[in-house]
Amino acid sequence: MRTLVILGGGTAGTMAANKLRDRLAAEDWRIVVVDKDDNHDYQPAYLFVPFGINKSKHVRRSRHAFIDDGIELLMGEIDRVDPEGKQVHLADGRELDYDYLVIATGTTPRPDQTPGMLGPEWRKSVHDFYTYEGMLALKKALKEFRGGRLVMHITELPIKCPVAPLEFVMLADDYLTKKGLRKATEIVYVTPLDGAFTKPVASRELGHHLSKRGIKVEPDFMIESVDQEAKVIRSYDEREIAFDLLVTVPLNMGADYVARSGLGDELNYVPVDKHTNQSTAYPNIFALGDGSNLPTSKAGSVAHFSVEVFVENFCQLAAGQPMTHSFDGHANCFVESGKNKALLLDFNYETEPLTGHFPFPVGPMSLLKESRTNHLGKLAFRHVYWNVLLPGRPMPLPAEMSMFGKNVETESAHA
Repeated sequence: MRTLVILGGGTAGTMAANKLRDRLAAEDWRIVVVDKDDNHDYQPAYLFVPFGINKSKHVRRSRHAFIDDGIELLMGEIDRVDPEGKQVHLADGRELDYDYLVIATGTTPRPDQTPGMLGPEWRKSVHDFYTYEGMLALKKALKEFRGGRLVMHITELPIKCPVAPLEFVMLADDYLTKKGLRKATEIVYVTPLDGAFTKPVASRELGHHLSKRGIKVEPDFMIESVDQEAKVIRSYDEREIAFDLLVTVPLNMGADYVARSGLGDELNYVPVDKHTNQSTAYPNIFALGDGSNLPTSKAGSVAHFSVEVFVENFCQLAAGQPMTHSFDGHANCFVESGKNKALLLDFNYETEPLTGHFPFPVGPMSLLKESRTNHLGKLAFRHVYWNVLLPGRPMPLPAEMSMFGKNVETESAHA
């Protein structure tokens, strides 16, 4: 019997385990999933809870509820991987032998990597929202906020769900307007990029949405430190941005055990072939979801589409055949913009987010344009996530991106 060990029971790890359990004979394959605890969070709600769009009780469920029968779920901290000996060492001394290994332990915010970010004002006037605890603290801070300078700051890319900071400032604009505090608040969006987003069309369209809401963009800001006492953030070029309430996206990094195992890059992401998710160093190791160095967004849709491709390839590999399926970097994401509206982005390695319609030439969803349909689609996704995506049931969207409905612009139109 061969053993497949999957490190991480989040979106990618759970989907891969459930889909492969259906495809690999139980008498031939043992599948083991390892995670540190039994908490599976619906992470898009981290952004919604502070604004009262979702309740905290809708965020967290048990991992055990979504791991199929016939899959072993082990709780424990991962100490390191021995890729030569094909073993996983847990912190409590347990050892797991494997024939194939999937690393799916994602990415986490590391406020400890920026001088001054952690301190007495952490989760008082300095906040994050990419964690369960950060989400709850930010909800309280927004409830108590009475106006001033609200700064949304991104340390460095890549980050998990790169549109979430944009969503935050637009939702904050709507939230503070409803509370009668918008005129008393200056909202500043601070980014290391030269604009609102990474690609020209999306940066133009999203930048327009910030501008019309009176949200100031501070581009090309590479943070050097946070001065909590003076309530300013400082860049390496000695710019200072003052804040009354700072919401920051700390540096994102992969798991520390990846570094201890010699499997990661400088941010602890596993280098992989971008079309197969196979490790560039060890052919029996794959990295799925946010834990790999795929040159695309670290987002749930990427985990979904790449897992679909991975499962087909792994079944071929298990049967002694060459892997023939290729992931194209497909990602799509809703961008909440307030007032019960949202935008939608759809792109891949070769094609930037464009305007148009999705998934057909006439819709029903618009690309890079606000609509209530897009907002309803994002709200409905929570049900899809728990009941279709995680259990590994078929989704109607193909893994490969389609150009149907997209408006291709010339270079001159970008200017």
